[in-house]
Amino acid sequence: MTNALIAALSTAFAIWLWTGPDPATTRLSKLTSTQQKPQWHSLSRRLTRPNPTRRADAWRQASVELCQALSAELSAGRTPGEALTRAIAAVDFPDPESLRPILAAARDGGDVSAALIAATPPQGGEGLRQLAACWEVSITVGAGLAALVERVATTLRTAQAHRQDVAAQLAGPRTTAKMLAILPALGLLMAAALNMHPLSFLFGSLPGLACLIAGITLDACGLLWTNRMATQAQS
Repeated sequence: MTNALIAALSTAFAIWLWTGPDPATTRLSKLTSTQQKPQWHSLSRRLTRPNPTRRADAWRQASVELCQALSAELSAGRTPGEALTRAIAAVDFPDPESLRPILAAARDGGDVSAALIAATPPQGGEGLRQLAACWEVSITVGAGLAALVERVATTLRTAQAHRQDVAAQLAGPRTTAKMLAILPALGLLMAAALNMHPLSFLFGSLPGLACLIAGITLDACGLLWTNRMATQAQS
């Protein structure tokens, strides 16, 4: 009875890990807001910090929205600095604090291109780098910034749509890998229900302990391998 209870709890924990909610990017206030965040909000943001892949996707999506907003502001007749300031304030970025130097450069007539490059994250910063190149070309040769930004926005939207299509195609293999990962726990539950005492074997003998370590290792390697292949396919 005890073995069956332990096996049931292990299975429930494995299913919870599989089906539990993924960390989501916390919605942040606008960059122009100076209101002090409560302490519990900072703790919540740290606890819900997305993994590198999700963070890179958030930066790419924010870059697309920034280029679209900037193109609209420029088309409305605003100056580049004012248009960039308004566009940044209208977009929710994963790390808005890192964009404050860009706002300062845009307001004070500084080197916006250099500020964009400095704020570019290691992953997911392709859009900001392309925007910095557009800004530099516009200043150097006098090209129309609105047209350049619109082309960058179109390119980023196309790339984002491709990544989403690949992610949708990889959803099935990822789900299958997670399901296979919890099958050993289900096997323990079935063995305990048949009064075969699997936990006594696994934890009470050297061969059982070796089987347990080997099984956990292979299970973890399978999940890591599947995740690595999926990540490479999306990059």
